Amino acid sequence: ELLDLFVFEAGSRIFAVPADQVDGTAEARVPAVLPRAPLAILGVVCARGRMLTVLDPTVLLTGQALRWPRILPCVIALRGDEQLALVAQSYRDKITIEEADIDRQSQSGVDPTGLLLGRVRYAGEEILVLDVNYLFASVMRQRERRRRRF
Repeated sequence: ELLDLFVFEAGSRIFAVPADQVDGTAEARVPAVLPRAPLAILGVVCARGRMLTVLDPTVLLTGQALRWPRILPCVIALRGDEQLALVAQSYRDKITIEEADIDRQSQSGVDPTGLLLGRVRYAGEEILVLDVNYLFASVMRQRERRRRRF
């Protein structure tokens, strides 16, 4: 089965999400920072008539934050009730792949969060395919790890 992917860059990595999960893009947005938010949440922006919580995909996968400029270069609005968006330095043209071309991570147990659907090689580059259904849960897990336990 064919799968359209929306491809974007964040840090030194190339990411993709299913194109049918993308509502649109916005450029040059200044996020309103949320106090005590998990590291992956950069803030809230208004884009396409919606208030969106902007997430850093590199933090979700690696736990290490990038130093984003105050004005975010690109925000990718996602469909769904959570009203989430992903930050990117740039985005590329949509690509179409065979779903079987995705090297699934769940078989090897490399990604315990479930956020990484798998990896795909396209035009000589490795693209990390994210499962948008696990974005919100991944952010909340990060929050739980940071909370002090008594």
